[in-house]
Amino acid sequence: MGVEIERKFLVVDDSWREAVPAGIRYRQGYLGTDSGSTVRVRVSGERAWLTIKSAVVGLTRREYEYEIPTKDAHAILEELCSKPLIEKTRFVVEHHGHSWEIDVFEGDNAGLIVAEVELEAEDEAFALPAWAGEDVSGDARYYNQRLAEHPYSRWAE
Repeated sequence: MGVEIERKFLVVDDSWREAVPAGIRYRQGYLGTDSGSTVRVRVSGERAWLTIKSAVVGLTRREYEYEIPTKDAHAILEELCSKPLIEKTRFVVEHHGHSWEIDVFEGDNAGLIVAEVELEAEDEAFALPAWAGEDVSGDARYYNQRLAEHPYSRWAE
């Protein structure tokens, strides 16, 4: 059984780009998003995954991930997932012993950049990078599933 404990922050500048190689492009969609848990299909290059996540309690949630055939994943994304799909490029930045994942969103969520750090415990100490701004860990609007339902480009409406 997997557990995910993460904190999310808005990214306030591009200084993180100095220390990263090329990013990894992701395309993902969601199935049955009305139960509190989420089922995600994600494709990156020639690999694909099905991920099941429980509702968040504090900063923690259960997470189960399984590799699936890429052909099936593409069909699920096109035929079964809610639209719009999430499109983003992920960059990994090492900072004081933690790996930070920085997601640069595209498509309907263009303009949004979010950094996540996974932790071993909710109260684990970590150094906050200078480019990390507001902590949005508890703000459901920044969950990828919610961004698929209510894209960043429509927040002003």
